[in-house]
This record gives sequence, C-alpha cells and structure tokens, in this order.
Amino acid sequence: MNGALWRSRLLTDHWFSNLPAGLQDGLLDAARQRRPTPGRTLFLRGDPPCGLYAVVEGAVRVGDEQEPIKLTVPSSTDLPYWFGEVSLFDGLPRTQDVFSHAHSILLHIPQTDLDRLLAEQPSYRHQFAALLQLKLRVTEEQLERYGQMPTFARTAFCLLMISQGYGPINRSPRLVRMPTTQLARWLRITKPTLINILNDLQARSVLKQGPDVIEILDFNKLRATAS
Repeated sequence: MNGALWRSRLLTDHWFSNLPAGLQDGLLDAARQRRPTPGRTLFLRGDPPCGLYAVVEGAVRVGDEQEPIKLTVPSSTDLPYWFGEVSLFDGLPRTQDVFSHAHSILLHIPQTDLDRLLAEQPSYRHQFAALLQLKLRVTEEQLERYGQMPTFARTAFCLLMISQGYGPINRSPRLVRMPTTQLARWLRITKPTLINILNDLQARSVLKQGPDVIEILDFNKLRATAS
C-alpha cells in the first residue's frame, strides 16, 4: 500500500486527522510498514524507546502470559490504533511487553525520525500530548469499571478483552486460546469458580469450551454480560 492510501486510512482516525499537515507528512514519510506474525515481539519491558506504532490491521497484545490483564487498549477504539508514545515524554525504557496478537499490519515511525521531527518543530510535542491524554483518560475509566465488577461480569469482560486483542483493535478472533488455570490466575479467582462461570456461559450459548480453548459464539451476549 502506498503513502497516499496510508494517508487515506489514517485520516479516519480523529487524532491523525487533526494534526498539522506538516506533522502528518512527517509521520507518513518516516513510517515503515511491518507485518509481524502472531506472537511476534514488538518490544519488551526494559527495551529502549523505539518509536511510535499504528495498528492498521489486526491486533496487538499487551502484557506477558504470567501477568494480569492490562487494559491499555480502550474498548471504544477503532483502527487505526496508536501506541508507544509515552517514551516521547519521559525518554525512559518501555514499561510493557507488546506482541502481535493476530496477522497484523503496523506502521512504525522509528524513534530517530520522531526525535528529528520534534527537534525541527518542538510545538509538535503538544500533538503527541493530546494523544497520550486521550488514551489515559479512557484507560482510567476502564480500570475503574473493571475493578468494580462482580466476578461473573469481570470474567465476561476479561474474555471480551482477550478475544478483541484488548480492545477492538478490530477483526476480533473468536477463539481464546488459554488454559483455565492461567485465566483463573489472571482473574484472581479459583479454577472451580471459573469453571462454574464458563459452564453457565456455555449453557447460555455465549461460548463453547474445548481443551485450553474457548470459542466465543455470541459477542453481543458476551458484551451484555460484561456490562
């Protein structure tokens, strides 16, 4: 896909469409297309800043398999989805592990190009601050909501987030490939409690259980249960 088509795709995003033309051009000129395979590491906690990313197709997963879910991708977000902007402000190493969650297409603007853009036009930093502010506001709302949910709804919400790559980042896979022991640990509940909840959801035709995999049958029912 050439630059003109990428511009057309990115202009559907509220943040990008409101950038100054010079910054739009600078980001597009520096953007490098990446097609990571599912599970491919994009960066890990402790890595040095490596730039800004936009998911234009597919999904990303935030957090490793041993950690509780990190709801860093707002559930109301449509593609394209931007991430990696925090290091533009603190210059510190990455604080999260990020992996490709599905067959994806990402645009990557390397850190050196971002540093050059900001050196040439320091006022552009305000545009990236606007992106950070928007995402943090939504994340706080999600985390507050998640913490107040009863266990049944929290489990449904967890399944919804996993199946949607922690947020639409769209084109949601219908399969959640995860052992129940691990899912229970993420939810901080016992495995028997989780099994009872999954059995209930299966009886309602919301999902179907298999060995270490959960197939989502009805996203609308799952979303209603989570809310």
